[in-house]
Amino acid sequence: MRRLITTAAVLLALGTVVGAGRPPLVTAPLPMRLADTGGGTQLITAMADGTSSTSGTLTWWDLKDGRWVAAGKATARFGSKGLTEGSTRKQSTYTTPTGLYDLPYAFGVAAAPAGIRYPYRRATAKSWWCEDNEARDYNRWVEPLPSDCRASESEQITAYPTQYARALVIGFNYDAPVRGRGAGIFLHVNGSGATAGCVSVPADAMDRILVWADPARKPHIAIGTYGGPTAITNY
Repeated sequence: MRRLITTAAVLLALGTVVGAGRPPLVTAPLPMRLADTGGGTQLITAMADGTSSTSGTLTWWDLKDGRWVAAGKATARFGSKGLTEGSTRKQSTYTTPTGLYDLPYAFGVAAAPAGIRYPYRRATAKSWWCEDNEARDYNRWVEPLPSDCRASESEQITAYPTQYARALVIGFNYDAPVRGRGAGIFLHVNGSGATAGCVSVPADAMDRILVWADPARKPHIAIGTYGGPTAITNY
């Protein structure tokens, strides 16, 4: 018993020395446990219990004096078929891609909220998101719909006035699109249930995120699960 107590005391002392100046890993804010945060001073985390989950928690964070501090939190919804590794995701699987992504710009059917700093694109009846794998503008906003982009394979933004009232583009498969991997992944307002692969939050949370987000601080979004190959800490 004496030896066990002594060993525990030594380990505790070592832990105190090694962890001096920073919180223990198990209690550190989530962004501190991620493999990467994108290099900015703002971050959104969207985490689910597991890959079969259709809901979880979304938190937005600020880096202040070297420590990540939560600025807000909301219940999040994911794809109706759960989540899957973003690098191997397939289009039309109704899964939300896990990974770390940038947030290129905001858009919406509604006007931009007061105080927004993000580039905001207002949708009209001519606004579409091209999701046709054969189209030149695959995974891009287009106005009007090009002749090589089939409407049946794309989304007219204004056809979803609730979900796309206000939204942020998630940079999944965006910079160099891989055809067949997926298109039109956004952070948007909740609809009636799980999404087709996007991440959604209540309307008031979406507005707060848009006013909080500052492109000069290079915000990213990390999407993942608590554990396993798609653990959010892997990204």
